[in-house]
Amino acid sequence: MRPSVVKAKLRNKQPAVGVALAFTDPVVYELASLLGFDFIWMDLEHHAVSVETAGHLLRAARVGRTDVMCRPAKGEFMRMGRLLEFGAHGIMYPRCQSAEEAREVVRWAKFAPQGTRGFDSGNPDCPYCLTSFSDYIRIANEETWIVVQIEDPQALERVDEIAAVDGVDVIMLGPADFSILAGVPGQFDHPKLDDALRQIAAAADRHGKAWGTPTGTPQRMRELIDRGARWVTCGCDFIWVKNGLEAAKRELVSLGLLEAQG
Repeated sequence: MRPSVVKAKLRNKQPAVGVALAFTDPVVYELASLLGFDFIWMDLEHHAVSVETAGHLLRAARVGRTDVMCRPAKGEFMRMGRLLEFGAHGIMYPRCQSAEEAREVVRWAKFAPQGTRGFDSGNPDCPYCLTSFSDYIRIANEETWIVVQIEDPQALERVDEIAAVDGVDVIMLGPADFSILAGVPGQFDHPKLDDALRQIAAAADRHGKAWGTPTGTPQRMRELIDRGARWVTCGCDFIWVKNGLEAAKRELVSLGLLEAQG
């Protein structure tokens, strides 16, 4: 298993900067890795990405230096194990509700004595039986990192207990679902979300963990890093393509080359 860029940055109290990729063409993963982002966020919770496709994307990302963080759906521990075996460095776990659930994530993501992850050395993370049992287990436990998402006001009430769990590296606010469940859907600048970030930051700081949240602009990322965030993402390939297509359409409409509707 390659050394993790993100884990090294977290150990050195430096911010780790990632990007979300929704498209499943390996070229996009190759490009993002060659450009040198710290990590790529691959989403298997909301997107129709199979484990086999995920394996191809993870392989493409190995051309550069970038970690890949995979988000399975809540409770998909067997899928989480396969993603790790394909070479994911990070796991993002959604809708974490309690310290016990966070401990279960750690158990599935780490080999004994830290957890109970199942062993198979014939996959890319070992890689392919080329590393001894003892070295593989040690390196995997050291270099795998875990992000737990706080996406529910009830979970926020338990954030200090969650942040105290050994093996959890990052506490993340999931702003979209949190805003919906907090009764302010889509209001990302609402005081409820800022208060949630403050509580998450305080809990993370008390227990020596990193904290963060997705951002929409580099300016917002800079603001959060200045506030102490050490794990942040900025943007998504789908949004960038959407924005580019919308800009092209506006220009074509203004020149009378395309109808405004349709």
